[in-house]
Amino acid sequence: MNLAFADKLPAEWLELSRVFMALGHEQRQKILLMFEPGEQLQLLQIVQTSGLSRTAVMHHLRLLTDAGILRRQRLGKEVSYSLDAAFLLDALTRVEKYVRDYYGEQK
Repeated sequence: MNLAFADKLPAEWLELSRVFMALGHEQRQKILLMFEPGEQLQLLQIVQTSGLSRTAVMHHLRLLTDAGILRRQRLGKEVSYSLDAAFLLDALTRVEKYVRDYYGEQK
């Protein structure tokens, strides 16, 4: 048993824990799957498509933005969101690297 991280996650995993927390909710996954590559969506578009209340969508978007998965851009009164695919791929790659390095190709 590895007890090194029983009390505290390593600093490099703190960002990853936010990513996986954000990805761990079905509604947030549905919101992410709405984005086409390179597309920006406005809050109203996501509200109308998701069937969720504006407050609920704003909550989910805030968690996804805070985790670094979405980028938020204000254009006047409008706010648009886009998927930061490079960030998400990097986070997933870091987890994959850890598993490969630590556990190897166990069968």
